[in-house]
Amino acid sequence: MRVPASLLALMTATAALAGACAGPPAPVQNAKTAQDETVNLNSAGEFSADDPGAVAYDRKLAPEGAQASVTIESGGGQTRTSLVVEGLLPDRRYGAHLHVKPCGGKPEDSGSHYQHHPGRIDAVSEVWLDFTTDAEGAGRSSARNDWSLERAKLPGALVIHAQPTITSGAEAGQAGARIACLTLP
Repeated sequence: MRVPASLLALMTATAALAGACAGPPAPVQNAKTAQDETVNLNSAGEFSADDPGAVAYDRKLAPEGAQASVTIESGGGQTRTSLVVEGLLPDRRYGAHLHVKPCGGKPEDSGSHYQHHPGRIDAVSEVWLDFTTDAEGAGRSSARNDWSLERAKLPGALVIHAQPTITSGAEAGQAGARIACLTLP
């Protein structure tokens, strides 16, 4: 799994600083059980066919070299999610959502969309991160939800879909085929 150079530099600098401190480095996933529970999840990788942590299911829409990074910060009654992608098709709209299970060998292995309010299919209950790539195939998206993640019920993956999310009607929440998946820690 190849990590984008900017993320690798940030991770290296963080590790160096952690080594200079008098204690173990902070975990990638931090969860507290207090009233002000804080959960931080980070994942990054280059999509491939042989890495279960960053899987490409459709090489036409997620070409060789395509990669993504996702950051989730949750606490104090809010969840902020950021997505950055590179190497996808240029000038194209994609859907993206958090899913309940980790990525697997088949697109459906990541399960359904993560829903804070089970059965409610909308951008209030789910995390929708649709984006449009630029002329170089890069894109970014962010979402803010007015709820906090619970340690016992964390999302398992970020899935990129072939189409933007349908936002209303009987097909609300659908976004076409799953083309790539990034497992969350």
